[in-house]
Amino acid sequence: MRIISGKFKSKRLTAPKKLPVRPTTDMAKEALFNILNNHYYFEDISVLDLFAGTGNISYEFASRGTENIICVDADYGCVKFINQTAKDLEVNISTIKSDVFKYLERTAIKSTIVFADPPYDFSTEDFAKIPELVFKNDLLTDNGLLIVEHSKHTKLDDLPNFSYQKRYGGSVFSFFEKEIKEE
Repeated sequence: MRIISGKFKSKRLTAPKKLPVRPTTDMAKEALFNILNNHYYFEDISVLDLFAGTGNISYEFASRGTENIICVDADYGCVKFINQTAKDLEVNISTIKSDVFKYLERTAIKSTIVFADPPYDFSTEDFAKIPELVFKNDLLTDNGLLIVEHSKHTKLDDLPNFSYQKRYGGSVFSFFEKEIKEE
């Protein structure tokens, strides 16, 4: 995997083969960050990376200037790899080894962007739990966005707070937004 843009542009990172991961492709990652670049100043946001795996998405945010990044993954090897890579890159990425659903139930930390890349073979019910918990527990800032990466075979556009989706090859990013209540 490589970092697409920013301070670490073109830097290649090699994760151990034994990690249970499927990193987001460079094409999909570049397209995602082109979208986000039009909405956010990366230096001003906070990111929660769920099912973080190798930390691929978090390094991209860090490379672009985001300093408040939390990665959550249940796999010790993934957390260890992210910690070592963050240390090597000298970036501030906090890691939490936890089941993502348990973490979402107990955290009160709000983020500008919550990015979730669960296993593609998750059930529709498990995919639906992610936005349900993020919005029930009010984990997004007012201008926040939940992005769920999934396969083209998974349909999430009927879930509450769904806004739009973008498809890149076999991967889809579904975007969910907090409804802003008018006063």
